[in-house]
Amino acid sequence: MEPKPVFDRPSYIGTGKLKDKVALITGGDSGIGRATAVAFAKEGADICIAYYNEHEDAQITKSYIEAQGRRCLLMAGDIRDEMFCRKAVACTVSTFGGLDILVNNAGVQFPQASIEDISIDQMVLTFEVNFFGMFIMTKTALPYLKCGSSIINTTSITAYVGNDQLIDYSSTKGAIVSFTRAMARSVVSKGIRVNAVAPGPIWTPLQPASWPACVIPTFGSDTPMKRAGQPVELAPTYVYLASEDSSYVTGQVLHVDAGQSMQS
Repeated sequence: MEPKPVFDRPSYIGTGKLKDKVALITGGDSGIGRATAVAFAKEGADICIAYYNEHEDAQITKSYIEAQGRRCLLMAGDIRDEMFCRKAVACTVSTFGGLDILVNNAGVQFPQASIEDISIDQMVLTFEVNFFGMFIMTKTALPYLKCGSSIINTTSITAYVGNDQLIDYSSTKGAIVSFTRAMARSVVSKGIRVNAVAPGPIWTPLQPASWPACVIPTFGSDTPMKRAGQPVELAPTYVYLASEDSSYVTGQVLHVDAGQSMQS
């Protein structure tokens, strides 16, 4: 990608907000997941990165985490597979001694001009990765979470304003909003908080992999800030939701979208 996404801000100095916490981040090899992982490491967390097959990207993320003096476990596999989710959670717990934070961030999108162009196979795949994978990972991780733990789901601005070329994707992100609110109610008595982040157009590898080249030069220009966001601009939001700073926050969706949600 040119320019490369900005996932780290050297001036960001951690203050121990997540000291000795253990986080599992799906889709943590690049983009928003990588930026979140690096910020978590700066705040003192050990991290398991669950990713599909982008091994080189995952190794780069691991090197940044370890440069912060924290441990990193890489787990390659498909979050649509319940057995993989069980393995990722079990290995995280056995390696680090527990699990405190789950970030459900993995996702796919396949733009189409019309609903008539969205095959049933595409719709099923999009829901399997974006929603069912998150559902399975949450269900698998929940028995290991305890009072003070946090679940953070990545939804999208498309859940609120829609996108005529991402009908199936937008639908999965709407489902994530509802899931977040329902889960927050379900586990609040256990002292577990469940929240979500709704990014606007963020410059990640997902974008050039999804859109035609002619779209990329103007990507994000329709926001009030007239630009795409960088992954590093989302990472502190995940830190906030994972830490005690947000101890009175659950069932909420925080928008990091250059003001795009104001236009809805």
